[in-house]
Amino acid sequence: MSASHPRWYDYLRYNLYWFALTTRGQTISPIIVPLLVQQFVGEATKGTYLGTIRLWALMVALLVQALMGMLSDRSTHPWGRRRPFILLGTVGEVIAFILIGIAAGLHGLEGFWVLFGLYIFSMISSNVAHAATQGLIPDLVPESLRGRFSGVKAFLELPLPLIFVSFVVARLIGNGNLWGGIGAVIGVLVICAAVTMTIPEQRLTIPPFPLDWRPFLRLLLMTALFTAIILGGGAAIRWGVTATQTIALEWRRWLIGALGLLMIMIVVVVGVLGSLRIGLGQDWKLAPGFPWWVVNRLSYLVGSTNLATFLIYYLQERFAELQGERAAAPAASIVMMVGIFVLLSTLPSGWLSDRFGKHPILLVAGSVAALGAGIVVLAPDLTLLRVAGAILGAATGLFYAANWALGTEVVPEKQAGRFLGLSNLAGAGAGAIGAYIGGPIADAVGYTPLMLIFGLLFLFSNLALIGIPRTR
Repeated sequence: MSASHPRWYDYLRYNLYWFALTTRGQTISPIIVPLLVQQFVGEATKGTYLGTIRLWALMVALLVQALMGMLSDRSTHPWGRRRPFILLGTVGEVIAFILIGIAAGLHGLEGFWVLFGLYIFSMISSNVAHAATQGLIPDLVPESLRGRFSGVKAFLELPLPLIFVSFVVARLIGNGNLWGGIGAVIGVLVICAAVTMTIPEQRLTIPPFPLDWRPFLRLLLMTALFTAIILGGGAAIRWGVTATQTIALEWRRWLIGALGLLMIMIVVVVGVLGSLRIGLGQDWKLAPGFPWWVVNRLSYLVGSTNLATFLIYYLQERFAELQGERAAAPAASIVMMVGIFVLLSTLPSGWLSDRFGKHPILLVAGSVAALGAGIVVLAPDLTLLRVAGAILGAATGLFYAANWALGTEVVPEKQAGRFLGLSNLAGAGAGAIGAYIGGPIADAVGYTPLMLIFGLLFLFSNLALIGIPRTR
């Protein structure tokens, strides 16, 4: 590709690996892992074990992505900075998926701990490739064309893989053909990596900057503190579950549900404030609204991420005909509706944010998402659940654009990259908090109260806006 005259296929090959990353993510996390955890540990404790595996996998992913991004920035490999990491990550993912397919034949806790190790390995491999893929457009595309390339990225990253997973992978797995679903994902990984390897990267002769471990060490300390706070929240829930065993079920649902909502809100606020104090030090004072922006982002993402994480289990609880792997295809179709409407609402949301302001749009997004979650709880059939998915997707598209635009306003202009980079805490923390604290709640009182908690977190995200100053 010339610097100013890309060929049509350059838009595809520079972005195609995003299709592989989302296909992989939407297959292993919301479908394969929940089904295998259920198979290994049974119905009574599946939520707790799923929360455990998600917590540690996501914390590892957060660290690996930061480390590999730093190392690929300085790589002087003959193939270029990014392609060796993408190839290495793909090979690791193929091995991980094959071993997960083999491990599906195991039983009991032995099978769970094997799956635990393989899922961690898969997350490491995926984030080796993910970190490098993020650098392709900044490295190789001139600034005047990055908007066009990013538009193609958004299309390949969101609606297309969700449609593929829903109509191909989930249907294979839902029909009892786990190896067919795994084979489809491996095929996507290999093809996308092969196309990505044709990108004409140039070798760096010397590293562009000296290696500085201090940012990674700060992230390590932040992650350790955040993980400890999540573990404390989970311990409080487990204590509550044990302490209320003799109480009538209806009252127990309300007590544990209220305790669960309270603990998630505490973990979100304390985790964000404590972690950012470590990550920012004295620079904390430069942007007083920034911590509450992260709280707003994390609260919303805890709700949206974990509605998808526990969706298979929720469908199994609500509909007698959707037991076991038969819930995979309906769950994927609902997630597909979310993804399509995220894309559709993202397009106008930037204009709406500029026209009416970021705070009002975020208030609308949180309120509409809470409405969608309420429909999820009350929906009598799959059709209305798909409608709820569309509503949640529309709200989430509004949220993503308005929240990020607000974030760029509240951070110090000269340190925007450093501050906004810490928002990864919200991305990884959302899945970890909701799964680790939410799993025991669902095991004790069911998945309907848990879905209600996630819906209320959308409204809690609105409260965090009080701490973010409005700008002209």
